[in-house]
Amino acid sequence: MSVLVPYRSALKSLAPYPPGKPIEEVQREFGLTNIVKLASNENPLGPSPLAIKALAAESSELNLYPESGCHYLRFKLAEHLGLEPNRLIFGNGSDEIVAMLAQSYLGPGDNIVISEHAFVRYEMGAVMMGAETRTIARLDWRHDPVAMVGACDERTRFVFVANPENPIGSFNPLADLERILAGVPRTAFVVLDEAYYEFARQNADYPESLQLLRNHDNLIILRTFSKAYGLAGLRIGYGIGHADAWDPVDRVRPPFNVSRAAQTAALAAMDDSEHLQNTLDNNARGREFLYEELKKLGLPYVETAANFILIDFGRPAMPIYDALLRAGVIVRPVGIYKLPNHLRVTIGLPEENQIFVDALRGVLRN
Repeated sequence: MSVLVPYRSALKSLAPYPPGKPIEEVQREFGLTNIVKLASNENPLGPSPLAIKALAAESSELNLYPESGCHYLRFKLAEHLGLEPNRLIFGNGSDEIVAMLAQSYLGPGDNIVISEHAFVRYEMGAVMMGAETRTIARLDWRHDPVAMVGACDERTRFVFVANPENPIGSFNPLADLERILAGVPRTAFVVLDEAYYEFARQNADYPESLQLLRNHDNLIILRTFSKAYGLAGLRIGYGIGHADAWDPVDRVRPPFNVSRAAQTAALAAMDDSEHLQNTLDNNARGREFLYEELKKLGLPYVETAANFILIDFGRPAMPIYDALLRAGVIVRPVGIYKLPNHLRVTIGLPEENQIFVDALRGVLRN
């Protein structure tokens, strides 16, 4: 018996988001025991020990609903960022904030502007609300600020600028961001997605976007505790913007959308500067190691400001992905981003990076 209730025709253009393969699935499929997962840009050091300790202490309270407004986290994060608490909103990952923004501001006849190969959730939000997506070609793997501004009109509601971009890893400098903000209509938000902010800020020329908030009420910044803070399994992200921007978003935000465990862990993780620094150091060392090994293999890559590297194989990459799976190494195919010749690899622990390189060398030799 099939379901006969018709669904919205706009959704026919969407495919379910394909997450990276979990370790358990690969173990079952290929009968392997030792798996290296470098597919989902997770922190290979795991969560902060302080977060683990705080979660253990909180475990007896998990029968209680969480603080819906993330009160304690809101005030602590606001102090950390030097902002008023009402400039913050929290979500079940920054993905949820993207979806809530779409629900709040988009409708038929509206449009969003993105760059090619952009994170798929931006376009998914537009499609869900019946809005148009205008996709702009990149310049040297970066956003083209002139073309993005030129694509805007009076019905543009969002210009999405991931900085760095997933799955590419590159970022745009401050001058490009200022050009976009100066050029877009006042009736459009510039959404600066900084999910990899903690990694990217290690680059001397990476822009500090908070300074832009002073002069641009239509700027929204998205960040997360999933990546550098190692809390991907708890799903907690946050948005920074003008307080008025969040009023309609709060109207569609599900109650208790950020779990008690996620709030507790994020509060503790913010105090663990040592764990964060260890994460950044491991990433920097792993990045340089992989750069050198990829050069030896003659494989082009995009220089990254994040915790992953986009590799160009010059031919369809799915056979290489499949062969790596059989060798017990999970990486990320990026055909959904219209990059069929590329794979994205997360920077892991030193031993994981070495296993990946050895497996890749064997695959390319066969």
